[in-house]
Amino acid sequence: MTPISTVITQILLLTTVLTFSTSLFALEKIRIAVGEWPPYISAEQKHNGVVSHIITDIFRDIGIEASIHFLPWSRAYDDAAKGRFSATAVWMHKQEREEDFIYSDIVLTEEFVFFHNKSLPFHWDTAKDLKKYKLGGVNASSYGPIIDKALTEGELVMGRVTHPIQNFRMLLHHRIDVFPFEINVGRAVMRDQLTSEEQGEITSHPTPYLNNSSFVLFPKARQDSRDLSLRFNKQLEIIKANGEYDLYFKHLQQGDYNLDKSPQ
Repeated sequence: MTPISTVITQILLLTTVLTFSTSLFALEKIRIAVGEWPPYISAEQKHNGVVSHIITDIFRDIGIEASIHFLPWSRAYDDAAKGRFSATAVWMHKQEREEDFIYSDIVLTEEFVFFHNKSLPFHWDTAKDLKKYKLGGVNASSYGPIIDKALTEGELVMGRVTHPIQNFRMLLHHRIDVFPFEINVGRAVMRDQLTSEEQGEITSHPTPYLNNSSFVLFPKARQDSRDLSLRFNKQLEIIKANGEYDLYFKHLQQGDYNLDKSPQ
């Protein structure tokens, strides 16, 4: 029989090795480039918003510490494409983006509508109906296959700006007619940066023009991206199956991500 002291020594040695290995694994760190996309991604919310929370928790569950870095959207894309970040989030699918990135599985489903000034009798059925309107957009953003195709082919013209609030202000001053944007994000931007009176002057068409899926993008410029995306997708599938994913959005609806801005 093996002496008890030898067994204890072996157990202690194994525990030390496992602890050391776990420490090394936990030290794995990555950086993720994002843009402001409240209420989903925002430096002004707890956990940097619900989607940032989901993403960082997924990486934490697979032993990776992910830090969120806010940049203008176009720079977030370009810097990530060059491999300066391990990922960027979140983006809708666009064919040309596959040249630079590996797409994750679906992280977020959004509803896009046309915002406009209440004084404008705006109606639409097809993309052709938009020709008579001045469209506003955001740099580096995709607006879904139908509108993107119309823009590429010159059937529609869109002026683009850096921040969504610029388009809402242009709607107020009739410098643009229509701003296609995600409904919850748009409402959050207006709530945070416009007065109640100004918010009352802007509405959105009741019919969404796009129900969109958004993804985390992993740059092909980095050798670890394929493995990282597979590990991320596996854990994402797990939390969707066990109900954890839905809980994040339940907390969002309850206002749990709002920062307390009351006076101290």
